[in-house]
Amino acid sequence: MVCIIVAIDRRGAIGRGGDLLFYIKDDLRRFKALTMGNTLVMGRRTFESLPKGALPGRRNIVVSRNAAYTAPGIEVAPSLEAALALAADGPGDTFVIGGGQIYAQALAKADVLELTVVDAEAEAPDTYFPAIPLDDYRVEKIERGEGYSFVTLVKV
Repeated sequence: MVCIIVAIDRRGAIGRGGDLLFYIKDDLRRFKALTMGNTLVMGRRTFESLPKGALPGRRNIVVSRNAAYTAPGIEVAPSLEAALALAADGPGDTFVIGGGQIYAQALAKADVLELTVVDAEAEAPDTYFPAIPLDDYRVEKIERGEGYSFVTLVKV
């Protein structure tokens, strides 16, 4: 299964200056709980934004056009398609964790979208999640928190 996991504001904004827009403890806990023991696919800039590098307890695959790119704890793939082919070997499900360009390429391939929808409009965002083709998904679950909702969409 290919799952996209992302936090968005009301306008679909996801980032600014290579960083997340929101740091919500419950969202970070949910991210860890959902992705632990699974495979992560991310772009190089997303990987480089992680404060401690590769996320432990998960297979980390980084998409980079630079074939010589390397870092501890990661595998490198030249394209999203190559990364998803690597990820098919497991472990577990594949979680696409960003950034904007990778999300845009992955949306058509995603079986599930795990969204954290923040009830706010971030200041000066520069990266947005692509428009979700809502006819392609059904809402499986909504959990409301204070100022945000966790929304699970499943491809129909």
